[in-house]
Amino acid sequence: MDTPVVDFVERYVAERGVRLHMPGHKGKGPLGCEAFDITEIKGADALYEAEGIIARSEENAAALFGTGGTFYSTEGSSQCIRAMLYLALTCRKEGAAPVIVAARNVHKAFVYAAALLDFEVVWLWPKENTSLCACPVTPEHLDRTLKSLSVPPAAVYVTSPDYLGNIQDIRSLAEVAHRHGTILAVDNAHGAYLHFLDTPCHPMDLGADLCCDSAHKTLPVLTGGAYLHIHKAAPASFCANAKEALALFGSTSPSYLTLLSLDSCNRYLAEEYAARLRETKAELTVLREKLKDLGWKTLDSDPLRITLATTKQQTGTALAEQLRRKGIECEFADPDFLVLMATPENSKRDFAYLPEALGRNFAPVGERPGLPLAKGERVCSIREALFAPHVTVPVEESLGSICAAPMVSCPPAIPIVISGERVTEEAVEMFCYYGVKSADVLK
Repeated sequence: MDTPVVDFVERYVAERGVRLHMPGHKGKGPLGCEAFDITEIKGADALYEAEGIIARSEENAAALFGTGGTFYSTEGSSQCIRAMLYLALTCRKEGAAPVIVAARNVHKAFVYAAALLDFEVVWLWPKENTSLCACPVTPEHLDRTLKSLSVPPAAVYVTSPDYLGNIQDIRSLAEVAHRHGTILAVDNAHGAYLHFLDTPCHPMDLGADLCCDSAHKTLPVLTGGAYLHIHKAAPASFCANAKEALALFGSTSPSYLTLLSLDSCNRYLAEEYAARLRETKAELTVLREKLKDLGWKTLDSDPLRITLATTKQQTGTALAEQLRRKGIECEFADPDFLVLMATPENSKRDFAYLPEALGRNFAPVGERPGLPLAKGERVCSIREALFAPHVTVPVEESLGSICAAPMVSCPPAIPIVISGERVTEEAVEMFCYYGVKSADVLK
């Protein structure tokens, strides 16, 4: 597969011409990559008006993923999430409401999109709360929710895989959504690689209409590289308006280094990636068995993630610190779980060292008690709350207040309370459980 963006920049660098254009480093600097960092000079194309080398590269990506259209983002899935929701709302079917039915474990980028686009949300709550990160949605639950609405929503929205690696039943959820006259949009930030498994299970393979991937999370792409995917059977207006949607939420100076890495990744995906992914998946299966023999409990998760359930005696946070002292940095840790993300770019030595660094677990995990569901009363819209005067207070003083901006770090960037909701006792308990010290509330 060709790499038109990479080829253009390599030729430009080889010419060693005088750079009387942006960026200001002029191709020189201490990082060593500056020569390849260019702007929209003649021939370089422009991301949001792509008709040359970037357009050809995106066509390559669409062919690789088997989509009706794949479009690049250099500002992560956050940009793509906003673009997906913009498309779902502005291109919705006649008679559909400006409402999104969403699983509650949304990334805070979804909340910001709701403020900017001013849509209403019908939340899908889990039957029981085992983690802030998880919100399993059954087809039956979705069917009941959609039947309860007087008109179809603009879209159904789920996160899959979530931060713990749980995967939703995308095929069934898509079928339910379509039966009720709406579409399915998926935050697949952690699952770009799923299409390249021996049995492809990417949301685009399973019937989702819109989907975003953070390429940089699981593929060899620079931070910020992401995809907005549109299914072949989705309304034509989605592809026609995709660039407008991305431009609405993106910088007019997208990182050309990130575009280079997305373009370069196409060749890698077309050639050796599937075989390397197969090998890594097999190595991780063996590794999980080794960890099980050492007394660790690994959760069912997507193939490139190892999620350990921990105990009160040895929390995920404490375990992460133990690994850090031994030279291993994990992806995410909280009181209950430790998440380790691997890719084919990890070495066999990495996988061999992990059991040694963890050692034997002498505190087996039993049944985990549930966490409270912080179902706060909706007092005002997300938009009203985020744009109103607000103040930051200690969580102990937030009870009864109305949430302004969601106070949550990334990872996992999943709000406990959504903007416009009243802070309940359950929410304060969850704040304390996850170590959140302050809350942003309306004055």
